[in-house]
Amino acid sequence: MTKPVLVVDELKKHFAVRRGFLGPPDQVLAVDGVSFAICEGETLGLVGESGCGKSTVGRAILRLIEPTSGSIRVAGQDITRLSNRAMRPFRRELQIIFQDPFSSLNPRMTAGDIVGEPLHAHHLASGKALRERVAQLFDRVGLSRAQMKNYPHQFSGGQRQRIGIARALALHPRLIVCDEPVSALDVSIQAQVINLLMDLQRDLKLSYLFISHNLAVVEHISHRIAVMYLGRIVEIAAKETIFTRPGHPYTEALLSAIPVPDPAIRDTTPALQGDVPSPVRPPPGCHFHTRCPIAVARCKAETPPLREIAPGQQVACHLR
Repeated sequence: MTKPVLVVDELKKHFAVRRGFLGPPDQVLAVDGVSFAICEGETLGLVGESGCGKSTVGRAILRLIEPTSGSIRVAGQDITRLSNRAMRPFRRELQIIFQDPFSSLNPRMTAGDIVGEPLHAHHLASGKALRERVAQLFDRVGLSRAQMKNYPHQFSGGQRQRIGIARALALHPRLIVCDEPVSALDVSIQAQVINLLMDLQRDLKLSYLFISHNLAVVEHISHRIAVMYLGRIVEIAAKETIFTRPGHPYTEALLSAIPVPDPAIRDTTPALQGDVPSPVRPPPGCHFHTRCPIAVARCKAETPPLREIAPGQQVACHLR
């Protein structure tokens, strides 16, 4: 077993909000005690409904937003409370691919300048060496060197996302946070980008935190999957286990929502009832008990710990 590239322990991120001009501040519990590890060359898929805190986890790991509490360790080093100056070397280790391949690119910069900007900012290359490194990155992600002079609006959506991938690769990172990187693309282009990410992982031994709501995409690219609900991880397991022997009722509900192409096959899993509770006032005990078909009185009062119910499978449920 390789050493973890990233270890996240009890990570929390709470946002202060006000109810009206003079009202007392409330806390949005966006991330409420998340723990996991990612090893070299591994992809951890992070899935859940919109608003469950997936993207907040990714941004907190990168210190794009400051965590409220918990710890983040990169290659054994705790980066949780580092100053901006001390954090600078770790910026090279951690990169991100954003969801929207257009708004994440500066429309006033050429594609070559966008990809080369990290190298210039970290004083790793300049002049001819910088241009050659950028050209190599364009080759690596399937773009033409002649396109280095083009601006973002001159590219298709898939090509713009390839520019974002090239920019993320520029500093030779250990871990890349992929925040819904294909959700804005056509299905055929999604497959191309996913295959590119998998090829890069194999060749460069990259680690990914792959954030998505698309279970089919996550199944294709991930080694393990973590399922989030209302700021907490409710299950972590190998992808084969998640899709064949899910342990948490919420995971079962997510899987049952995947469309089946054969109309003769009927799913007997009951659909989830009700809406996701507010993260400002989440339910006590297990956050999922208000929608869970098997909840008991204990679920309403006691928070279930994430515990191992089978080798490599951790579930936060009192009844499993």
